[in-house]
Amino acid sequence: MTTAFDPITVGGTTLASRIAMAPMTRSRAYGGLVSDLTAEYYAQRATAGLIVTEGIQPAPVGQGYPFTPGLHSLEQVAAWRKVTDAVHERGGRIFAQLMHTGRVGHPVLLPAGLRPVAPSPVAAQGQVFTPEGMQEFVVPDELTADQIRGTIQDFATAARNAVDAGFDGVELHGANGYLIHQFLAPNSNQRQDEWGGDSTGRIRFATAVVSAVAAEIGAARTGLRISPGAPLNDISEPAPRATYEALVDAISPLGLAYLHLMEAGDRQLTVDLRHRFGGVFILNPATGDRPTGPQDLALIEDGTADLIAFGQLFLANPDLPARLRAGGPFNTADRATFYGGDATGYTDYPALPA
Repeated sequence: MTTAFDPITVGGTTLASRIAMAPMTRSRAYGGLVSDLTAEYYAQRATAGLIVTEGIQPAPVGQGYPFTPGLHSLEQVAAWRKVTDAVHERGGRIFAQLMHTGRVGHPVLLPAGLRPVAPSPVAAQGQVFTPEGMQEFVVPDELTADQIRGTIQDFATAARNAVDAGFDGVELHGANGYLIHQFLAPNSNQRQDEWGGDSTGRIRFATAVVSAVAAEIGAARTGLRISPGAPLNDISEPAPRATYEALVDAISPLGLAYLHLMEAGDRQLTVDLRHRFGGVFILNPATGDRPTGPQDLALIEDGTADLIAFGQLFLANPDLPARLRAGGPFNTADRATFYGGDATGYTDYPALPA
């Protein structure tokens, strides 16, 4: 029987276990740059089979939250190199998650003259945190066909920057209501050109981004995260199956490193997409009100997933694989320190005694 503590090969990289650290925004990249504190944070968690970083914007217009990092300048590449070096020195493996937030954001978070962009000029319902307080989402600018092609190139360039910064690969964030997901969902993509309409049109952007990144850095270094049917950030996908079956069919021949699914509750769709994909499958399972926990390792043993991604539990337990193997104990995450701030609630969670 396969267990969470068995090695697995992802792309061309052998992982020590099947326990992944899920991407988690921490909003501590002041000036858009990660710091030595960020390097310490990720290095503390290097015993993960795979670390997937917080969301990193591939272009300035892709920023939707304060104090999130980018990978679109040489200075940012150099800053991330300290992180990847620190993780590799401790034997870890780390992928950069590229996250363009699209309509999720606000002009006050962007350089002067830029506004949030999206497939269609449809505002998300809700608010976003900014340095000026909570703000209503604005009506985004609709991307032109030329701008769509430019955005695809932005992802490819950021992926190349990630490799130059020492990352083992990249994960494209196609989930949680951000730009790639906005193209997939019918309520946020109301286009009638080649980039919208039916499922064939709505998967075109996601497929093009994945293909461009795989061509730039290699499919073995490229992963995709999806969340079929998840309503985050005012997404509505009442019948997601056809769209995601078409998407998985389109990307499967590329031979990607993995598909990472954030589950919205339809376990049968999860299982069907896992088999349809055919490659390495990472699952962030639907668990209701509780964080992903030790009981979810059974999903590896029964073949539902190849790896399980842990969020809050990894945030609060830097040595999570050792704690899972020992059956605990587990530190409790402090929600008050999730976003922004300093080392408190970031690098000060204790590990088990050596």
